[in-house]
Amino acid sequence: MRTVYFDHAATSPVDPRVLDTMLPFLRDDYGNAASIHQMGRKANVAVEAWRGKIARLIGAQASEIIFTSGGTESNNTAIFGALQHTNRHHIVTAKSEHSAVLYPLRHAEKAGCQVNYVKLDSLGRVTPSALEHAITDETDLVTIMHANNETGTINPLPDLVRLCKTKNILFHTDAVQSIAKIPLHVDTLGIDFLSISGHKFHGPKGIGALYVREGTPWSTWLHGGTQERGRRGGTLNVAGIVGLGKALELAYEEMDQNISYISTLKRRFKEGLKEKFGDTIQFNGDVDHGMHNILSVTITDTEHRPLDGEMLLLNLDIEGICCSNGSACTSGTVKPSHVMLALGHSEEMAKSTLRFSLAKTNSIEEIDKTIEALHTIVSRHTVTSV
Repeated sequence: MRTVYFDHAATSPVDPRVLDTMLPFLRDDYGNAASIHQMGRKANVAVEAWRGKIARLIGAQASEIIFTSGGTESNNTAIFGALQHTNRHHIVTAKSEHSAVLYPLRHAEKAGCQVNYVKLDSLGRVTPSALEHAITDETDLVTIMHANNETGTINPLPDLVRLCKTKNILFHTDAVQSIAKIPLHVDTLGIDFLSISGHKFHGPKGIGALYVREGTPWSTWLHGGTQERGRRGGTLNVAGIVGLGKALELAYEEMDQNISYISTLKRRFKEGLKEKFGDTIQFNGDVDHGMHNILSVTITDTEHRPLDGEMLLLNLDIEGICCSNGSACTSGTVKPSHVMLALGHSEEMAKSTLRFSLAKTNSIEEIDKTIEALHTIVSRHTVTSV
């Protein structure tokens, strides 16, 4: 039985063309990019070439790109690097942020920082008016994600950033779920910091990047060597950097066709679920204008009682279908999704939520199979419960 994989927001398969580009740097050209001999110089040339390509794709300068181990490190680096350079120590964020932002902020609170959580609108967006209400005279950093990892809702970053710039407030965005999937240009967004993770768009795991706008007040957070112009210590993951760059290059080259194809899959999925489940299914977030690859649903029985989300996941898994009930970084627990709670769901309804995240590797046939399997599982559970 072939596995149907609808958890690309958690991680995605490496594109074979990305792997082919990486292999020479794992097998033959394995030098340390900090070494001065020819093997090291060859590795360094590759790192700088891909740094430049990545920068051009997002409208940045090569000097503004710092390579990291992924989105979590990039978020921590932006947050704590900014806090080291200020005396105000007041941060604004949203309760719908990824745990890679929320957990560092909890740590910052223990160190004396204050954190305000901006209220979301009915679709899970942060609006300029809500952000302005949460900002104080002491706010030095706002961190709001570009697109939500569970609902796909896209925040109006240019409007939010403009507000912050009038108050001299730094702005960081976790763009892990949006970059390589929709057009993204750092000057259009206006942000000061932007986090990237390669494995979300068919690149390798364990590699990411942080964009830091030139001139932004920020201090190095991870020490240990002079790599990355002294901004991030540690031996560079040359093969990972090459893979990150190639994956991003391919994503930008094929973006229009990928958006068109995956949007078709999502429409088929949404319409099929509505036909099968009627008013016992609820779509979460900005389903029509959010990310084209994420579909979040909450399912109830015919009496509109919440179903057991873990039961749904396990039964789908038995059928060879992989999806999730939220972020992979917080899975394996019985806690309800913090994103669904931020949207106003009860704990029981939050636990009844499933996230299907799609990619170019999925098919219409997989969509149809999943709809039928989910309907059978829910029908069987409803009959058993009665």
